[in-house]
Amino acid sequence: MPPYSDLRKTNHFYYFIKFTLNIYSMLFSLMGLCVLCVGVYAEVERQKNRTLEGLFLAPAVVLILLGLVMFTVSVVGMVGSLRDNKTLLHMFLCVLCVLLLLQAIALTTALIFEKKTSALFQSSIREGIKHYYDDLDFKNILDYVQQKFSCCGGDEYMDWGVNQYHFCNGTGPLACGVPYTCCVRKMGEVINTLCGYNVLNELRETLHEKIHVRGCIHAVNLWMSDNIGITIALCCAIGLPQLLGIMLSCVFWNLLVDMSESADMVDFKLKKAEFAYSELDLAGAGWCMCLPRDGGYLPVPASEPELDPIDVHLERLKKQQPRTHAQLRELQQSRSATGLDEVDIGRKQKREH
Repeated sequence: MPPYSDLRKTNHFYYFIKFTLNIYSMLFSLMGLCVLCVGVYAEVERQKNRTLEGLFLAPAVVLILLGLVMFTVSVVGMVGSLRDNKTLLHMFLCVLCVLLLLQAIALTTALIFEKKTSALFQSSIREGIKHYYDDLDFKNILDYVQQKFSCCGGDEYMDWGVNQYHFCNGTGPLACGVPYTCCVRKMGEVINTLCGYNVLNELRETLHEKIHVRGCIHAVNLWMSDNIGITIALCCAIGLPQLLGIMLSCVFWNLLVDMSESADMVDFKLKKAEFAYSELDLAGAGWCMCLPRDGGYLPVPASEPELDPIDVHLERLKKQQPRTHAQLRELQQSRSATGLDEVDIGRKQKREH
């Protein structure tokens, strides 16, 4: 296998990196567009009963921002790789690096300041619980988390006391209770929607057989600690694709920098070489006008054929001024001294070289 320094100079390596980066960007742009469409649809539905303003409590807003960033950045990378545009590729590379760095900083900060992070999530979840029955998106997410992780509320089950339907001063059937998704269910048991009735008035020690008393924040943290392999796999699933994009864009950008230093590409140094597109034979450049070709596209001036010394002597005589009698006499004397004429001298010099 040839070394990397030789491999990167081949057209096959150029095509591989170029179209791999292009397909990578195209796939993520399509994913971003789908996420954006889902977010816009969810936001339109949410606007009908808009009560939650927090970023953590509005999944539609999060989806819109995520989809917009994914689509915009991926389109920049796709166009830059397709058109061999170093500026767009450099922008794509910088944005990916910044996004990956921000995610690493956010993760590190959340681990270092774990208590403050938990307090932030807890206040956001309590705010969402206040409007639990008004926002269907948040309701579905919280119900799923409570059933999946066997938990209730944000910090504990008492968080449900902030909801107007569940606080103990109410008069409805849900007063002083919790949703049925907090209840302990046995396999095959029929769902009882009033299983959490009046549990907020009872002691915590007597509720272990009725509802899950631990909060979902602690339950999720415990699940991540117990399933460290899955947690690492999720982090890698988020970070590795971005790292792959950074590596591909970096390699391709360096290739373009090397290629731009030579005047044999369609898109490079035309102005500097004073050539116009109309003067070039662009066969093989492709519809994108960006594919390389062995031998290049810029016309190479044909090298002058090596002339015989006799022809050189004749050309020189044509350019000389007519000689006087004195000059001809001196030339005849020099020939007599050396025994060689100018043609013989030229042939002798050529043999010596």
